[in-house]
Amino acid sequence: MRKTTLMAVTFAAALGLSACSEKTQDSAEQTANSVGNDVEAAGAAAGEVAKDGVNAVGDAAKDTTKAVGQAADKAAAATDELGDKAENERAKIEAEAHNESVSEAKKD
Repeated sequence: MRKTTLMAVTFAAALGLSACSEKTQDSAEQTANSVGNDVEAAGAAAGEVAKDGVNAVGDAAKDTTKAVGQAADKAAAATDELGDKAENERAKIEAEAHNESVSEAKKD
């Protein structure tokens, strides 16, 4: 009887350990799935941050290009205006030197 009791206790202990091991496996599987989901979410978030960063750089580049273009247009207009003033002054000096009108001096 003692052997039967010992076998029964051993069998019950083995079943208990088996159930515990199964719970541990389930818990480990859930933990692994949770870690996988967290890694996936972090990767997606990092991708969005990178995408937003690239878009911000692109927008800044467009704004800078537009500003440079506007500055170049303004500089070109100022240069044209300065050139016109210089031409008028040259024509005035020539007109006085040749005793003619400014419009005649501009034709020369």
